[in-house]
Amino acid sequence: MSSSHPTLGAILTRRIAFFAVLAMILQLVVIFSNYYWNVGELSRLFVEQETERLASGISVEDKNVRYQLPDSVRQRYQERASGYVARIRDAAGALVFSSCDDACESRFLPADVNPPDFWLRSLRPGKPLALVGGRAFAVGNRRFVVDVATIDDPQNVVSSVFWNEVIEHMLVPMSILLVLVLGATLLSVRQALKPVRAAADAADDLDPMDARSHLNFDGMPREVAHLAIAVNRAFERVGELMTSQKVLTSGIAHEIRTPLAAIKLELGNIDHPRARKAEDDLDDLVRFVAELTTLARLDSFDHGIFEAVDLVALSASVVEQLAPWVYENRHSLEFSPQVESALVQGAPALMKDALRNLVENAVHHTPAGTGILVSVSSNIVRVEDRHPGGLRRDTRAPGGSDNLGIGLKIVRRIAELHRASFRQSTSKMGHVFEIVFSDRQPKPMSLRP
Repeated sequence: MSSSHPTLGAILTRRIAFFAVLAMILQLVVIFSNYYWNVGELSRLFVEQETERLASGISVEDKNVRYQLPDSVRQRYQERASGYVARIRDAAGALVFSSCDDACESRFLPADVNPPDFWLRSLRPGKPLALVGGRAFAVGNRRFVVDVATIDDPQNVVSSVFWNEVIEHMLVPMSILLVLVLGATLLSVRQALKPVRAAADAADDLDPMDARSHLNFDGMPREVAHLAIAVNRAFERVGELMTSQKVLTSGIAHEIRTPLAAIKLELGNIDHPRARKAEDDLDDLVRFVAELTTLARLDSFDHGIFEAVDLVALSASVVEQLAPWVYENRHSLEFSPQVESALVQGAPALMKDALRNLVENAVHHTPAGTGILVSVSSNIVRVEDRHPGGLRRDTRAPGGSDNLGIGLKIVRRIAELHRASFRQSTSKMGHVFEIVFSDRQPKPMSLRP
């Protein structure tokens, strides 16, 4: 899979983030139009936020009230000509803090008036703001009233009020919502795609000739399950096609054997040296047809018949079976296992055919007196021919095959079916052929529901 292709999670993340940012921009436009150009709403926000900052400096210990001007508003309310004034009273009207002179006291509510929880009066319409207002707070079970006033808002506090409203009521909630939505979406996608990832891993092992080789679509989303079902149907059609090819190949092989047997029978009735030569050629042709048929059948092989096979026991069986024939052809055959047991997954009949082809190939293409050694290690079957005089240039070259070039192709194809590798090399004594089984053996597929 190309790394340039983004994951579904990355696509959803980008799209959700894009629309979240777009929603924030639209909401910012709405807030800007509703708040920034609405002087009455800005005035209310100014009084609410400014009085809250001032009230944060009130502390009550037992019956003692202490006040310390917060750092966030210290500069505005310590300077007499700053354009901002404030006053803090308790419920009885006692003064807790004031930066106001007699002139501005007249703009606040009189001390003998019980103030409401919130009040606001505009001194002049429009901007910059000119207003006076107040708000009640409960601190330590005691009630305090904080009054503020500003003329022309020289420090442009209204802008900080506006952006504070944007941060508290738009950016923070939207960010939290974005994180939650992204997290929930990615988690949901990850959970939903688990069976899809499992199906993708299983697809690497799909074999159209394995009757049990199907994608299991249990737990998949409906849309993805449709794709898995379509893949299963496609493999079924491929399997049916290969089965038809297998039947056709078997039929052709059967039809060819009959006339060849008849020809050989007729040649046996002719007493002539040329007839004997024709019989030998006919035997080669019969063997060629058999091997060609075997090679064609391998293309329609069903992996469902794989089982645990002991390479040591299998190789010993083949050596025991071929030994008389090898000796008749004036060769020697030796079996040398390097381990007691070596288990792999495979088809015993095919593995025997591969080893038999290697031994027969060694007999056909080496001079009389050649020793043939079959050895087995943990995952390797090796067939080595050892000439009495060392490697002969007039026999066969590495990578060669039998007289009609089919035997080693059959071995290579059988190795491929077992996900093994077929290696050919030379030694000082002769040629070495190895079938190396990998750790990644074919495994039975999950049955289709």
